[in-house]
Amino acid sequence: MPLPRPAPGTTRWWVIGTIGISLIVAVIVWFALASANALRATVTAYKVVSDAQISVSYDVHRPDGAAVRCTVEAQDTRHGRVGTMSDDVPAGAKSVNRTVSVRTSARAVVGVVSSCVRLP
Repeated sequence: MPLPRPAPGTTRWWVIGTIGISLIVAVIVWFALASANALRATVTAYKVVSDAQISVSYDVHRPDGAAVRCTVEAQDTRHGRVGTMSDDVPAGAKSVNRTVSVRTSARAVVGVVSSCVRLP
């Protein structure tokens, strides 16, 4: 049984729709593949040690096990930065748990990983 043909004059819209859907699927696949290889860090815990120090634990996930440098920040109640430090994570396993102590200029209430970059 043959498929019914589109109504006369609608072929152009079928072609435009097919091309549009193909482009959308290609973009979705590209974003999915790009995020699978992304370098990311997730804070797992933080503990305020004193008014001048906070301890931050975080996981680093890297697709190829490359060496990375993560910047860890301590923030106050207004999300102002009261302390920062760089933590060099050597090459090795794809997922690593790290714990660092950040010295602060005022009492911190939260610790965050602001960025991670690959080292050359």
